[in-house]
Amino acid sequence: MRDAAKLADDYITLWNETDATRRARLLAETWASDATFVDPLMSGAGLQEIEGLIVAVQARFPEFFFQLIGCADGFGDKARFSWAFGPAGEEAVIKGTDFVVREGDRIKSVTGFLDLMPAAA
Repeated sequence: MRDAAKLADDYITLWNETDATRRARLLAETWASDATFVDPLMSGAGLQEIEGLIVAVQARFPEFFFQLIGCADGFGDKARFSWAFGPAGEEAVIKGTDFVVREGDRIKSVTGFLDLMPAAA
């Protein structure tokens, strides 16, 4: 099973992937088919809806990228990690922490919290 660090790396890679074919492959390889995602701004169930969320974020913030903050950790079927989102080479304008539940080696659910969010976003 992927450790928490690899899971977090794969998760961030997926959210940064702009090629639709590669993104769909990554999503299918790393998430359960009935996975769920929820944070204060959006939610989705199933791979198609989750991919739609990723596409919508990329469309709204085309010059922004995700990166991990610190080290991911986890135990059993749980993992957590923090991330930053902003223009490359600049201070992130959005930061958050995501909590993941796994089903085997795949992501079953993500609950996200926003730690830093500008009022205009």
